[in-house]
Amino acid sequence: MQESVEKISDAICPCREPCPLGNALSVIGGKWKMRIICTLYVDGTQRYNDILKKTKGITNTMLATSLKELEADGLVIRNHYAEIPPRVEYSLTDRARTLWQILHRLAHWSDGEPFDNES
Repeated sequence: MQESVEKISDAICPCREPCPLGNALSVIGGKWKMRIICTLYVDGTQRYNDILKKTKGITNTMLATSLKELEADGLVIRNHYAEIPPRVEYSLTDRARTLWQILHRLAHWSDGEPFDNES
């Protein structure tokens, strides 16, 4: 029994190397990535300029960089349509959608709301 408890704690321990929490924060951390993820989750598929308008304060360079990183990490899908003028749309992958409940709970925690296992 003790051996299976150790295996489970090794699998989820955030203190091991490489740190899984550190890895997660490197993917979604920073000032803008979670805002972009939230915008795409709440409003669905968006064009670049729509994301730019909804993510107040972000620069063109930072948005382009963040979207490329989120795409490389498998959280955002970039769809390019061969039209004139060209149209590009961004949406979340299924993997990114699984973050919503975690981010939602983190936001409630930040607001000082009690943790509820049932929600």
